[in-house]
Amino acid sequence: MISAERRPATAVEPDTQALPILFLHGIDRHYRQGDVTLEILRGAELAIWPGQSVALVAPSGAGKSTLLHVAGLLEQPDAGEVYIDQIATSVLSDAERTRIRRIEIGFVYQFHHLLMEFSAIENVIIPQMIRGLSRQEATQRATDLLGYLGLKDRLSHRPAQLSGGEQQRVAIARAVANAPRLLLADEPTGNLDPRTSEHVFSALTQLVQASGLAVVVATHNMDIAARMDRRVTLKDGLVVELD
Repeated sequence: MISAERRPATAVEPDTQALPILFLHGIDRHYRQGDVTLEILRGAELAIWPGQSVALVAPSGAGKSTLLHVAGLLEQPDAGEVYIDQIATSVLSDAERTRIRRIEIGFVYQFHHLLMEFSAIENVIIPQMIRGLSRQEATQRATDLLGYLGLKDRLSHRPAQLSGGEQQRVAIARAVANAPRLLLADEPTGNLDPRTSEHVFSALTQLVQASGLAVVVATHNMDIAARMDRRVTLKDGLVVELD
């Protein structure tokens, strides 16, 4: 049985001597709702190392998405610091933060958010070309990624012609197309049936193992969480390790 203990979520470090790719230090995040202040994160700490998979499991409304948005530089914390590859991001310009999001961080959401008018391979090519790769290079990498994820026969299909699991695998390929060092996934299998969820999670696991990505997956699926390197939860605004 998995139980929560009051240990900081920086407590589990892999054998490697590498420094963490992500370090959240003393993160506060609150929102105003009329006259009420909602305290979502209160001094949250979390470190993730290269090649490590971390499951973030917590009830709806506990702040999982907020934590991922702060970690992915989509939201600014009200206090504390987000370090990406040892860089303190609070002092960076918007352009520098955008560059880190584009190059260092990949995102996968519960809904695939693919561009519906483009094919599977085009959805994976586009972010690479935005980064500056040639179309030839981007096409080759997209072909390799989609093939690795079992979609070599679906390259020219548009999202509406793909199953839910196939759409999510395209979304994963798009998220890692620019070879980020950190992947943040918010309920990536939440809309899928158990069998399809297993296929998508297996594909994600293969990519993590092959590439050395660090990955944080917010999920309600305890079977999936149990197969990851670490499990953390949110309690009273803090990140707490689970056993």
